[in-house]
Amino acid sequence: MNKTAAALTPILTLLLLSCAGVAFGADVPVPDKGDTAWMIVATLLVTLMTIPGLALFYGGLVRTKNMLSVLMQVFTVFSLCIVLWVIYGYSLAFTEGNAFIGGFSKIFLKGVTVDSVAATFSKGVVIPEFVYIFFQATFAAITPALIIGAFAERMKFSAVLGFIVIWFTFAYLPMAHMVWFWAGPDAYTDADAAAKAGATAGFLFQKGAIDFAGGTVVHINAAIAGLVGAFMVGKRVGYGKESMAPHSLTMTMIGASLLWVGWFGFNAGSNLEATGLAALAFGNTMTATAAAALSWLFTEWVLKGKPSMLGAASGAVAGLVAVTPACGWVGIGGALVIGLLAGIVCLWGVNSLKKMLGADDALDVFGVHGVGGILGALLTGIFANPDLGGVGVYDYVANQVAEYSTSAQMISQLWGVVLTLVWSGLVSVVAYKVIDMTIGLRVSEEEEREGLDTTSHGETAYRY
Repeated sequence: MNKTAAALTPILTLLLLSCAGVAFGADVPVPDKGDTAWMIVATLLVTLMTIPGLALFYGGLVRTKNMLSVLMQVFTVFSLCIVLWVIYGYSLAFTEGNAFIGGFSKIFLKGVTVDSVAATFSKGVVIPEFVYIFFQATFAAITPALIIGAFAERMKFSAVLGFIVIWFTFAYLPMAHMVWFWAGPDAYTDADAAAKAGATAGFLFQKGAIDFAGGTVVHINAAIAGLVGAFMVGKRVGYGKESMAPHSLTMTMIGASLLWVGWFGFNAGSNLEATGLAALAFGNTMTATAAAALSWLFTEWVLKGKPSMLGAASGAVAGLVAVTPACGWVGIGGALVIGLLAGIVCLWGVNSLKKMLGADDALDVFGVHGVGGILGALLTGIFANPDLGGVGVYDYVANQVAEYSTSAQMISQLWGVVLTLVWSGLVSVVAYKVIDMTIGLRVSEEEEREGLDTTSHGETAYRY
């Protein structure tokens, strides 16, 4: 054998082994660059939802003297929760512990490297764990920021931050673990393996509750915390007697539009892969949002005689909220119905229900996120049915869509809704009480009348 042939022999051998499917590392899943790129973009889009999207949406709804305070609260809460997520949040939410909370095995992201991978919803398909960590970090950061709207214009900045730390730790992290933590599809090789893997999953995952992108974890969770806050912080000075109209619907419209755009990362990104199912979630998000904007607008037009920009923007957000748990489970027809109902039901939520409750939920967090989240979570159980155009629930042992029972799934969905309301509600009561006893919840009446921009931050949003 000459020197050239001898040099080529090992290379040819490796090529033959590769063709035979026994190449080194052939059974080790490697992240696809397309999936990785998409998930990085989706993470950026969810960040856009919060800063500047949510900040401008909320900021436009308050009075001029409190615009900057709302921007400051959203921006700071987002930053705070990202840091908490890195320190201990990811570990407690997405590592194995018990049915209600994870452990500390990945505190400070211990053990995570550029080669670490996270499971998706397809066997043998993974993404870089760092991408998954920071995609989920944006969810953990926007959820507490949503609560701010309920007690806007009267809570101490220090109290806001103190409350968020407690609520993030004892409400958000357990809910994320209960709904979304599981061993991943590759663990479901046979019935025995599936039973063992299922036993390590979060409580609501074991109950069969399905929530594609956060109807329970994000919206209902934040909404009940906001409603509790509206009661415990108390009504704004002059509420019901003085005008508290939004100071800039232009800003609110810009914020709502950024929320709509960013929400595609929120919903379609929750598929964790760039596949047809992500495209379905994308289409459902577009359809439901447009339908809800129109249904709110036209219902308001009939009831009040004029269609409003605020109504259109609020309807769009209501549609986004309601389709969030459903977006990867239902068909386009289901999304259309969800959107149309969300616009009407959430309009009732911010008017009739708000009056019935008697709370000063300043920016209608419960009326939109609570009512819309509950509606969406329940309708998911109906429209996920393949007979109604849904994708059904996948059986990873049989590697096919399982037989669907609407009644059984609705029971699972009710578990998710009720437990979220109770868990987050109780944590919120305790958290507000602790902060009230230590820091104090409210600014003084004099500071509130002057406005939080100057009294809390020494700045103003506008210079005239």
